Amino acid sequence: MSFEKGKMQIMPAVDIKNGKCVQLVQGKPGSEQVIIDNPEEVAKKWEELGAEVIHLIDLDGTIDGKSNLKLIKKIYDNVDVPIQLGGGIRTVEYGMELLNIGIERIIIGTMGIKHPETITKLSDEFGKEHIMISLDSKDSKVVIKGWAEQIDKSPVELSKEFADNGAGSILFTNVDVEGLLGGFYTEPVIELVKSSPIPVVYSGGVSTIDDIKQLQSTGVSGVVIGSALYKDKIDLKEALKYQLP
Repeated sequence: MSFEKGKMQIMPAVDIKNGKCVQLVQGKPGSEQVIIDNPEEVAKKWEELGAEVIHLIDLDGTIDGKSNLKLIKKIYDNVDVPIQLGGGIRTVEYGMELLNIGIERIIIGTMGIKHPETITKLSDEFGKEHIMISLDSKDSKVVIKGWAEQIDKSPVELSKEFADNGAGSILFTNVDVEGLLGGFYTEPVIELVKSSPIPVVYSGGVSTIDDIKQLQSTGVSGVVIGSALYKDKIDLKEALKYQLP
């Protein structure tokens, strides 16, 4: 599943923690505002409403390195649309395992930024369309390790490096606004899209249909929607109307 030129994919987020579907505020443990049993049924619901891809995040993997592989497989078996998955991918071997079970695209953050050769190895093995680098930004600099450590490079600088290293796309999350349902800043998105040689998917602060309209004008190839869907601030069917220009 490659990104189509001129199409902005709408990607509902399914974040899993302790066997449940949750939504955190700015990724902080203990800040759960949404807790739903049976994440596989949540993913199926988004598929039935028209989602063409599920954005699955393993928060246990991100926060403490505990893999939810059994639940991931259960969700994968319960839907027919592609899944892009991030969270806790800390070794090449685990990335390969996820791709081998059928995950369409894996999202790699800290491991890829600290060890760019891992992106190259996975890309060479599976194809760059299956490898997404996660560039999370706080105060215009990239943060890693669950947003706890900042490095002295901007998303724009790293986007060019990782395009050369084999990443096929970028997940750009603005940590400053993520989970707050207060909108987002267009300037960093536009700057990254214009400078990046590979497709950019945006995540963070998307709260209204007007936000989706704004994102469509930036040229992003996809937008992840989380809390706004779960709190009924955005209707998925309405959002899906903006997939095409």
